[in-house]
Amino acid sequence: MNLSPEQIQRYARHIMLKEIGGPGQQKLLGAKVAMIGAGGLGGPAALYLAAAGVGSIRLIDDDDVSLSNLQRQILFSSEEVGLSKVQCGEKRLTSLNPDCKVSAVNHRFAPENAAECIGDADFILDGSDSFQTRFDVNQFCHENNRTLISGAVGRWTGQVSVFKSGRPKNEDAQDKLPCYRCLTPQLPETEVSCAEIGVIGPLTGIIGARMAMETVKEITNAGQSMAGRLWIYDALSGDSRNIKLPVDPACPCCSSN
Repeated sequence: MNLSPEQIQRYARHIMLKEIGGPGQQKLLGAKVAMIGAGGLGGPAALYLAAAGVGSIRLIDDDDVSLSNLQRQILFSSEEVGLSKVQCGEKRLTSLNPDCKVSAVNHRFAPENAAECIGDADFILDGSDSFQTRFDVNQFCHENNRTLISGAVGRWTGQVSVFKSGRPKNEDAQDKLPCYRCLTPQLPETEVSCAEIGVIGPLTGIIGARMAMETVKEITNAGQSMAGRLWIYDALSGDSRNIKLPVDPACPCCSSN
């Protein structure tokens, strides 16, 4: 794939980076990404991935834009209240970058339609607000060897990790990488959403942008992968930290037992 003069100009700031350059930009243009949820996390992540030149983005969401979304969901405008999120998102992303082919999948992700929703995407971003959906996405990614980039927010805190379950930590390692259920083995007894506990708007942009960053790194093999680590951000203090994620030998998803 040769970059056109227009693409060289559009992606000049990427091409200057030795970790990306022309070959990395070509990888981005050839990449296929699926976004579970087009809301607070999926919106900013999708905007940055489209701007970065990711060649194919599938937006998966069955919801319509509501007025209460607009406090944090920057993919939409006031004029789009009541319209399909994925259709509005498709229009916005295509307008941002015609290099990006956007597919609007107006369905809620579930095990029975997982393959149809995801298609041939290699990188799956999960910005859903349901633990059951996160478990189902994780199961699909584990069984189909897809890279999962997971983000979550609540009130003033957020987290991001990358999951490549079952793969070795590095070329020489015997140890395998964990899956999402190594971090959260069971469904919580009670589950609350941002609609019930609240969330500060800019936090979703920070976490969504970090999800996009980790996706670009995975596509281009730039820097150190977040696989096997969890990044936690506290917006009230401004502090963040990384913690290691070990494999759970009793994991209900990726354990061989």
